Formats: sequence, C-alpha cells, structure tokens
Amino acid sequence: MPRTHPEDHGPVRYGPPPPEDGLPVLPELAAVLAAAAHRGGAEPAGGGPALLEAGCGYWARRGLTTTPEHAVAAPGAPALLLALTAALGGDVLVPRPCAAWWAPYARLLGRPVFHVPTPAECGGVPDPYALLETVRRVRAEGGDPRLLVLSVADDPTATVVPPEVLHETVEAAEREGLHLVSDETWRDTLHDPHDTVLLSPAEMLPGRVTVVTDLAGALLPPGWPAALARFPAGPAGDGLRARVLDVLTALGARIAGPVAAAAAYALAEPEPVTARITASVRLHARVAAAAHRAVVTAGALALPPRAGRHLYADLGPLKAGLAAHGVTDAQELEDFLSARLGMPAPGGHRFGDDLGALRVRLATGAMLGGSDAEREECLRSPAPLRLPPVNRSLTTLRSVLDGLRDDAQPWESPR
Repeated sequence: MPRTHPEDHGPVRYGPPPPEDGLPVLPELAAVLAAAAHRGGAEPAGGGPALLEAGCGYWARRGLTTTPEHAVAAPGAPALLLALTAALGGDVLVPRPCAAWWAPYARLLGRPVFHVPTPAECGGVPDPYALLETVRRVRAEGGDPRLLVLSVADDPTATVVPPEVLHETVEAAEREGLHLVSDETWRDTLHDPHDTVLLSPAEMLPGRVTVVTDLAGALLPPGWPAALARFPAGPAGDGLRARVLDVLTALGARIAGPVAAAAAYALAEPEPVTARITASVRLHARVAAAAHRAVVTAGALALPPRAGRHLYADLGPLKAGLAAHGVTDAQELEDFLSARLGMPAPGGHRFGDDLGALRVRLATGAMLGGSDAEREECLRSPAPLRLPPVNRSLTTLRSVLDGLRDDAQPWESPR
C-alpha cells in the first residue's frame, strides 16, 4: 500500500485502492472476455455504441433514463473524474472523509480541494450548512468553487445517504451554482436493498449532476478497468461531455476491446451476473456486520455498514490503549493494525480525515481467505462466518480490539 514517509508523516498524495470483493472471476464473464480476446484494438474515445447502449439500459433500470449521446465510457472512474475536473475548472469541494482517489486528481491539475464535514448520520455528502459556509468563505478569500463530488453509497464510511439529507445538500449546492459529480460506484452493493432507500442526485437536480459509475463496484473485477459517466441533457451537459471527450482523447483513455465486451455483457445484467452480485453482497454484508459488532463491543465507534465491502471505525475511545503501543495518529494506527490484523488497514488520513483522528477503514474482502477455493467456499456457504478463514480474521480483529480496550482500562493494584 502506498504510504507517507514514516518519520515525518507528510502529506498524503496517493491513497489505497477501493475495497475489492476478493472473489474469483465469474466464469461466464471470463468466457465473454476470452471470446473477445482476438480484439486487439481499443474502443473509440468515450466508448463504442454497444457499450454505451448497455450503459443506458443499466441506468434506465435504475430510473435514470439517458441516451448514448449523453454518456461516455473510460478505463476506470479516475480517468472520468480527472477529465471532469479539467473540463469544469475552478475549485473542488468534497466531503470529509471521502474516497481516497477523489482529491489527487484535482491536485494533479493544480486545483484547490476543500473538505467539508459530513452529517452525523452518514458519510458521502457534506453537511448542507457546512457546505454553504465553506463555499462563501472560499469565495470571500478569492476562490472559485465550481464542483462538488459526493457519493450516495459511500467509500470509506459504507453508509447510504438518507433522501432527506441528500435533498438538503443538493438544494444547498444548487443555491451556490455548483456542478455535482455523483459517484455511484457502490449503489449495487446495498446490504438490505428492501429497507434502504437510495436516490441519485440526478433525480433531484437533473440539469447539474453528472453520474459516474465504476464497474469495479459490483460488475467487473478491478483489474478490468471500465467506467461510465452520464451527463445532463441540454446544452450545458452537451458542452461538458464534449470537453470531457477532448480530455479523454488527449489522454488516450480508451477501454480495451475485450474488456468492453465483458462490460457490455455485465451491464445487461444477465442471470449469472445478478446471481453473483446478490451472493457477493450477502457475503460481504454478513462479514461487515460481524466486524462492526467487534468494533462497537470493544468500545470503539462505527456507523453500521449499509453498502460496500468495508466499514469505517473510529478508535478514538481506545486512545489510551493505542498510546500504550506508541500509536498516536492515523498513520501509526494504520501501521499497527495492518501488522496485527495481517491485512491492509488504511488510516483515515488517506480519506481526507485529520491525521490526529484515530480512524481506519477495514475491508471485508481481505477476510475471505488467501485462495480462490477458500473464497469460493465463502461465497457458497450458508454460514460463512464459521469457515476457518473468516472465523480466523474476525477472531483476530476481536482479539486486537479487546486488547486495546483492556490496555485502556486504569490499572488497580490488588488489595
């Protein structure tokens, strides 16, 4: 995992990758890729007709009707966000914390990035009042805020934004004339889709929201990069799409032909794909819930995970126990937990949180075992928490956290 220099804990420039599902490639998906392996070329910049049509069908099934003329494909969401940031200009606003890959692209372009605190009940969006205050302060200091990046199903917090909270944030952004980029990579990983309401900002503010979806969220393996962007209809959206295409063309950001074939297949959501998604989400929801219980039982804090393959824990209440091990900030916490747990545990500073805050993202994919056979067994088992790899990972997590809780207790001499 990329990291800062251990001696000075300098500024974090690159973050950890998004949480992976840790599962073998779906055989039907691999077969589609293999059948297209003879395609030695790449898609045209922005994606070919078959891929864009498949993307439009995917969005239509989620209530976001669009046409290929308002869509663009690229080899991963980072390329799209870089192109959007370049095309829109101005300063960038993001929630604190936010996905580790959002801010570096603005910094690469020399754009200031302003982190805005999130509401108490969720991550993924700025608190609306804090957003208004930040925009006005930045403008008063000569800045030019134009772009707000948010996510309704969030990495790193694993929360889903309640519709009423989202509405207030979108309303504040509209009032200040911001363009919104809605990262909806994780929308298909809701742990309880029947009891969780997920709305896209594009449903509330269709003229000022660009939706970005990285297919690594639920549809493709992370090593097969493909992502889609859905632009607003109308002249402003058309102009933005054209500028984004210019940037993607200049970067040579084109999807490989075989990957495009696999992406189009997955976006059509045939039964093998939907069955895999359902099984994967169920598995990761169970493991995340168990990890959450371990965190709160030890006295630490974490919002219940509602989406994704991770949770975000605040170990501040275990501060005294961590200090006994020389852990006083997020980088030291990352080093300590990564070593004790035997898996990457990126600190909150990777996601824009304060270095001094003892927060960490824990990913469930790393708890499923080290071989494809073990992970496949986890996927198929009716009781995955009892399987040795998962049980071992959760036992280690509980042991480490309970040890920190015990270390934090004041010592009393025997009478």
